Amino acid sequence: MGVADEITLTGLRVFGRHGVYDEERRVGQDFVVDVTLHLDTRRAAATDDVADTVHYGEMAEQIGAIVAGEPVNLLETLAARIAEHLLTIELVDRARVTVHKPHAPIPLSFADVAVTIERARESR
Repeated sequence: MGVADEITLTGLRVFGRHGVYDEERRVGQDFVVDVTLHLDTRRAAATDDVADTVHYGEMAEQIGAIVAGEPVNLLETLAARIAEHLLTIELVDRARVTVHKPHAPIPLSFADVAVTIERARESR
């Protein structure tokens, strides 16, 4: 049976300027990101050393830089950029990314809109 370890970060709130409409890019808004990484944490558990796992503080800063960075039209594109980055971390086998846009320009009352994607590392 394979390893089913996860590291999860939820509710990372970052200001960005993503959206299809010019006003969204001009004004900007908060985006909220949740990520779950699938990886083998047995070495980190044995060594008790952060160098043997994913440093979630550094990961949060990297995700924040992506969200605050170059604007895109779609949440799908933003989520894919985040997932692609997370898969560059050597220990990560799979990443699940949800990007929430709680202030999306929808002319009805709603709580949230989000896109979730999951990407896996190519065979090693």
